[in-house]
Amino acid sequence: MPDEVAERLEKLASRAGLPLSTFALQELTENAKRADNAELFGALPSHNIDRASILDALHATRDEG
Repeated sequence: MPDEVAERLEKLASRAGLPLSTFALQELTENAKRADNAELFGALPSHNIDRASILDALHATRDEG
């Protein structure tokens, strides 16, 4: 690991009040949770709704309140 990266991780761990190993494990765990996000996003159905329609609906809803 480059020294610069290690130093940054050590600073972040220190700010979080955690040992470096615990902080690094937490960061890797969070990153691993996002590993499938692109695939999941790609599997979502696509709707051909233009931006103007969305904004019109948003403004109408806000005007009702």
